[in-house]
Amino acid sequence: MSAADPGIPEGQARRRRRGPFSSLTGRVLAVNIVALAVLVGGILYLDEFRASLIVARTNALLNQGEIIAGALGLAASSGPEALGLDVDTASLLLRRLTDTLNTRARLLESDGQLIADTNALRLSTQVSRVELPPPDAGPGVFEFLYDLVEPILPVLRQRPLYVEYPPQRTAEYPEVVLALGGNTSVVERVTAEGVPYLSVCVPVVRFRKVLGALMLSVEARDIDLAIRTERIAILEVFGVAFAVTIALSLFLSSTIARPVRQLAAAADKVRDGRGARVAVPDFSRRRDEIGDLSVALRDMTEALYGRIDAIASFAADVAHELKNPLTSIRSAVETFERTDRPDIRSRLARIIGEDVRRLDRLISEISDASRLDAELARDERHVVDLGALLAALVHAYADVKRPGQPHFTFRPPTEPIQVEGSADRLGQVVRNLIDNALSFSPPEGTVAVALNGDRDTAELTVDDDGPGIPPEALERIFERFYTERSAESFGSHSGLGLAIARQIITAHNGTIRAENRHAEAGPPAGARLIITLPRVAPR
Repeated sequence: MSAADPGIPEGQARRRRRGPFSSLTGRVLAVNIVALAVLVGGILYLDEFRASLIVARTNALLNQGEIIAGALGLAASSGPEALGLDVDTASLLLRRLTDTLNTRARLLESDGQLIADTNALRLSTQVSRVELPPPDAGPGVFEFLYDLVEPILPVLRQRPLYVEYPPQRTAEYPEVVLALGGNTSVVERVTAEGVPYLSVCVPVVRFRKVLGALMLSVEARDIDLAIRTERIAILEVFGVAFAVTIALSLFLSSTIARPVRQLAAAADKVRDGRGARVAVPDFSRRRDEIGDLSVALRDMTEALYGRIDAIASFAADVAHELKNPLTSIRSAVETFERTDRPDIRSRLARIIGEDVRRLDRLISEISDASRLDAELARDERHVVDLGALLAALVHAYADVKRPGQPHFTFRPPTEPIQVEGSADRLGQVVRNLIDNALSFSPPEGTVAVALNGDRDTAELTVDDDGPGIPPEALERIFERFYTERSAESFGSHSGLGLAIARQIITAHNGTIRAENRHAEAGPPAGARLIITLPRVAPR
């Protein structure tokens, strides 16, 4: 029991404490949102777009650098032997070649001395900057969110810090060292203020001799701005997808959680068992697992109510059947005490003995019938050769034939007929039907047992030569304690045999029915009980 409400079972109390959002709703939301977040996070982390922009910019710088370095090697070398660069000519040529470029160019000699720097040659002393559009009046929601997550996003590769020392020498720039060795190199750096820029360095060559190194540098703020714009666009799409995901998740969970809660509430009411029958919600039109669950719960509930009604009816029938012999015994005992006549006392003693035997038989058969459902559920099913089973039972009855007992005939099938079930229970059914036929057939009569079948079903019939069954009782004879016997045989049969037979056959997915056999004209020539069972292929 729950500590909050000791009168409510723990599971039911836990369900009632849930808020408008069930745990299933939370799980659906969590799964969908986490999957969406992983997707968006992956797009932001991969950063392939930034890599492609860096590659395009560095390729452009390399092309510019190779063109300028080639021109410098041809026009600015001093003397026919190309012993070094002409400083004045190189400076003038470098300025002319880079005037139209938003690029800072520096030329260093082979000994590492800086010859020319376009920042000093031009009026401006700053690194050439890319003109960017003016910022908006203020950041929006997604810009604010991006500023929050940007610090945790890794860059494509680590960028070294750029520090420009007043005397610029070769040792301060690894790319220059490589260029003076005849190799082209690319370096991406970032300033202390967080401004990124790219540098390429190419050798200045004349007659296969490295005369110096040309370093071109350009700010890459526009690349970071493009990346920022793309990421904000991704966040905007994520925001729309997030809202759609929440709406769809709530819709999905409502189509699952709400029906499940309704089914659980109905199950609680059925378990409590208060009042009239509980109507389990019908979701069979959904054509999904919830619909299947609804149908299963409805069928289970109907079966449960049917079982409860059967138990109640059985208890009432048992009380009625037990009350009759007890009333007879009490009346006989009272009469026995009031009379002294030996003949009357002898007859009363005989009545009391018969009623005691009837009570004993009733109690035994009632006990068997009450355990039948549980035993049928535990019985193991095997393939049963129905023809062999019937032959053994009929021969057993014929071998112990008593005087005045009807004759037996058995018509076996032309081929083996097999069913799946319990051989003991099926044998019990056949014995009940044969005993019933024996009790109605006259001594000169015949009890005929036959078995035949088609591809899917097996049909067993038991015929007797008795008076037949009234048409209105053809179905009632399968009810518990119902009998159509004469007054002479009253009390010798409990009326449970055919009811037990139907119970067993139904558990084997079969049917049992009764009909009268008629001659060409006249009254019924006897009764026929017919059992139909699903057939299995021979093994």
